[in-house]
Amino acid sequence: MSHQNETVLANARLVLADRVIEAGWVALVGGRIAEFGEGRSPQGAVDCGGDLVMPGLVELHTDHLEAHFVPRPKVMWDPIAAVVSYDGQLATSGITTVLDSLRVWREKGAEEADGHAVLLANAIASACAANLLRADHFLHLRCEIPMPSVVEEAKELISRPNVRLMSLMDHTPGQRQFRDEVKLRDYYRGKGGGKTDAELDALFAQRFAYQEAHAATNMREIVALAQGHGIPLASHDDTTAENVSDAVRDGVAVAEFPTTLEAARGLNEAGIEVLMGAPNVVRGGSHSGNIAAVDLAREGLLQILSSDYIPSSLLMGALQLPQRVPGIDLAQAVRTVTKAPAEAVGLLDRGEIAPGKRADLIRVHVAHDVPAVRSVWREGHRVA
Repeated sequence: MSHQNETVLANARLVLADRVIEAGWVALVGGRIAEFGEGRSPQGAVDCGGDLVMPGLVELHTDHLEAHFVPRPKVMWDPIAAVVSYDGQLATSGITTVLDSLRVWREKGAEEADGHAVLLANAIASACAANLLRADHFLHLRCEIPMPSVVEEAKELISRPNVRLMSLMDHTPGQRQFRDEVKLRDYYRGKGGGKTDAELDALFAQRFAYQEAHAATNMREIVALAQGHGIPLASHDDTTAENVSDAVRDGVAVAEFPTTLEAARGLNEAGIEVLMGAPNVVRGGSHSGNIAAVDLAREGLLQILSSDYIPSSLLMGALQLPQRVPGIDLAQAVRTVTKAPAEAVGLLDRGEIAPGKRADLIRVHVAHDVPAVRSVWREGHRVA
């Protein structure tokens, strides 16, 4: 077998969608997977030394770009440089497809990265056009439903061809992720130098007022906007049966970070994909004190993992799942970070090692239970 632009990876533990080939090889031709096999490989292959070779990871929700754009309080970095730095971290974490989660709202007195969704979307587009990026980038519009300007800001971005997901969020104190208002206060005290109780009192009062004034109308408008543009919807921090009913009513495809077993069961029964944070798996629990991802996995209620705020956690969490949950094998665990997220947002050309799929692959060496990404290919080209 000999083709131009061919790469063959051999002597690898090849992770397919349904099984693992312990001594496998895979051939990449013209940016696609041509074929794979077991045992002796074609000549001229790259010897992977027994490392894992799996599909490139697919990330649906990472707001990590903000950490590169605002690396310190009151410090805003060059946005294109921030995107390039962030993209490099994603690629070396094994992520070859990413939905960049942008905050589509402005809130006076809250986060400095708020209100910059259009700026960052333009920076991503510019970096992509200049061939500066290693991963394939799409947009995930995080819509804070009670905020007065959220519909107007979503309309500014919704027509871009790379928008792949919109999430319906409501961080009003006393519900969903922050049912315990004390935890929300602790969260803000620890961010950006912290806030005083008086400042938090004013912020929370403003949020209650926004929710009462705008949430119901904005929810209808954002859902209609997404449906009108054929964009999948994600719910966020579903907690109660009522939250689940709302998600079903709105035609939600993915439920991000449900906080209770009750909600996860209801979502699963409705055919909605449940997404949980990989840091939750690695840490053994939620940083907000909500349901543990491994508990949902044991119940068969976890379909997708997301790195959320630590890009390297995506691979680490997936590889730890079989150790934490005996009923999950390696192929099933890897599906939560490859095939399942890709299919959830209609990216059917990637996410598994199969003939004709995109040659987005990673080679991973594991030592001391820590995975290191040794090589990354995107459409057959080595990018890291």
